Amino acid sequence: MANFEEQATQTLFDKNQISEEQFESIKAYRGLNLFSVHNELKFLLYLSMLMFTSGIGILIYQNIDTIGHTAILGLLLLVTFICFYFCFKNHPGFKKEEVSFPNPLYDYLVLTAVILSCTFVGYLQFQYQTFATHYGLATLVPTIISLFCAYYFDSKSVLSIGITGMAAYLGLSVDPKHVFENEMIDNTYLSYVGLAFGLTLLLWVLYATKINLKKHFNLVYLTFSLHLVSIACIVNLFQDYWLAFGLVLGITSYYFYNLSFQIRSISQFIFTVLYGYIGMNILFVRILESIHFEDLFSVFIFTTPFYFIGSIIGFIKLIKHFNKNTSDDSIR
Repeated sequence: MANFEEQATQTLFDKNQISEEQFESIKAYRGLNLFSVHNELKFLLYLSMLMFTSGIGILIYQNIDTIGHTAILGLLLLVTFICFYFCFKNHPGFKKEEVSFPNPLYDYLVLTAVILSCTFVGYLQFQYQTFATHYGLATLVPTIISLFCAYYFDSKSVLSIGITGMAAYLGLSVDPKHVFENEMIDNTYLSYVGLAFGLTLLLWVLYATKINLKKHFNLVYLTFSLHLVSIACIVNLFQDYWLAFGLVLGITSYYFYNLSFQIRSISQFIFTVLYGYIGMNILFVRILESIHFEDLFSVFIFTTPFYFIGSIIGFIKLIKHFNKNTSDDSIR
């Protein structure tokens, strides 16, 4: 990492982007070997929040017969209200652009309050069937709370919970193991729902960008959209209308590929390339099946190792191309 930073600084100096005095100042500053504990503190805060919410869940599970359902629900509600009270008290209020708490500790307090709200609603439905047989409402209510808190308190973590809750309300599993085992593959309808939901998220990003509403949330939406659309299309490549879904996958992969350069997101870039590569290979096999390639089977087997070696080399070159373009843009 240090060598990379030194090379980047040297490149800036060689291109006359910084003066010699600035170059020497940067070298002197790096020579101090200062260490920032910002990320470590944020990780500890996040870990403490997870341990707190998990501890409440374990406490409920182990003492449910002793404490009583009403007392547990009352305690959950009280702690949730206390968390929300301090969050509303210390937040400057809703704004269309990015706005932060004066103290980052409150970001984790918001996340704690939302998780406790989800726990409260879920426990209420499980024990007292508050929503009767309308189980979707038990998912929708925490989802609405999460989305409201995400936009009001400007929290990307809470936004992820809200999007996940919306996907669960639509019947989509967020566990990759279940997605590939028995969700989208065995249920074509769910794959259509996943595709529609992913495209809806993409359209929302375009609309939010147009009205300048929380544009820094775009990466969260785009990440969910990329996975949902790509997985749904790949699953349907094994169905009857594989050519149409291959076309959709190609168009969306091309869009996300170009977009990853614009927003300089390496995760978007890598997953776009991987999904596109998987889809391209499945399409290739489907095309060979449709033209009865039995006579070319031996040639196909012989060239397969070279194909995968070429794919690895191509992937490495794409990564280098991405790094070069994004680094050049940042210098400009």
